[in-house]
Amino acid sequence: MPNWSEILVEIQGLQAQGSSDALDFVRRKYLKALAEYTGRNTIAYYSGWLNVSVDPNARGLAIGDEDKTGFMTAIHKMDRTKGLDLLLHTPGGDIAATESLVAYLRSMFGIDIRAVVPQLAMSAGTMIACSTKEVILGKQSSLGPFDPQIGGISMPAVLDEFNRALDEIKRDPACVQLWQVIIGKYHPTFLDSCHRATVMSKEIVGGWLKSGMFFNDPECEEKSSKVVASLSNHDEHKTHARHIHIDQCESIGLKVKRLEDDSKLQDLVLSVHHAYMHTCAMCSVLKIIESDSGVATVSSAQMSPFAFPMP
Repeated sequence: MPNWSEILVEIQGLQAQGSSDALDFVRRKYLKALAEYTGRNTIAYYSGWLNVSVDPNARGLAIGDEDKTGFMTAIHKMDRTKGLDLLLHTPGGDIAATESLVAYLRSMFGIDIRAVVPQLAMSAGTMIACSTKEVILGKQSSLGPFDPQIGGISMPAVLDEFNRALDEIKRDPACVQLWQVIIGKYHPTFLDSCHRATVMSKEIVGGWLKSGMFFNDPECEEKSSKVVASLSNHDEHKTHARHIHIDQCESIGLKVKRLEDDSKLQDLVLSVHHAYMHTCAMCSVLKIIESDSGVATVSSAQMSPFAFPMP
């Protein structure tokens, strides 16, 4: 299968011949080939947050409630007995929207869902990966911590900071004035909100792991607790942007299928990834939700979301 540069040449060749839908044609060709190889329904869920031409704060890059319409459009008329392979490339997003989206996907496919991460599924994207029965990762793939954020600040880190302040004030009451400058900026209920969001994210992921990836496993409780403890550990990862690679994902107990173990699957997944990355870059795409039958919902910085079928 072609690499990043070869797929770009393929797209440019079609454009030179006058094709107005070269990006769509190439992207869908490889997504369909992947679905035919696995024999499973396949949906690509791609965010354009890595594109330099897109405002990183633009609404629509992150996981949100509006995504469910895109998935409803993509899943319509699918043979749901074939399960679902979900290609994830996302920075994460709203926890409540993520919880609702997973609930919808499970209502359609049960737990017969696999997450395929060609490059990055961070934060709430990692939460989605944890809701599936298996995560397919390559050497270049990464998940990330799912500690809740507010304004780019880790909520568990806020709680840790407050507890540190209490400990230091107990040891040395004279430092209360120093900490008052920091703690005094917290608005009412802020600490409680941080606590609730942190607990909520852990409970959601733990429940998904028990009912999905580790279902009927005699060590279900221990395995799910280990995964949750590691992926939510701000002290361990230091930053919300920390990349957690395949070896570490395996070491904490996630059920991982290595992309390199199946060269055909690897070629197909990476070809799909390159095709979507070219589309995102060349069209300033915010998000694409597309099925292997060619039904897609696309939004970009220049247009409103719309749905269109494969020609």
